[in-house]
Amino acid sequence: MNKVFKALNDQTRREILNLLKEKDLTAGDIAEAFHITKPSISHHLDILSQAELVTSQKQGQFVIYSLNTTVLDDIMKWIITLKD
Repeated sequence: MNKVFKALNDQTRREILNLLKEKDLTAGDIAEAFHITKPSISHHLDILSQAELVTSQKQGQFVIYSLNTTVLDDIMKWIITLKD
């Protein structure tokens, strides 16, 4: 769970998650939404992947990134238990 909170601690990564909430995207599509280098986007996607907040699937020459809502559901359930 520490990797999840580390990943969520960055504004760019939170914005990437918001983009993926709308639809699955390639790294290039994600990079177009930011004013940072493609290697920086790849680094952010790697951290999100390690935290299992996004999944990736190779389709031809592209990698398609998707939001992994299962991990988010688990985090929300855990947070709810804190208030009891």
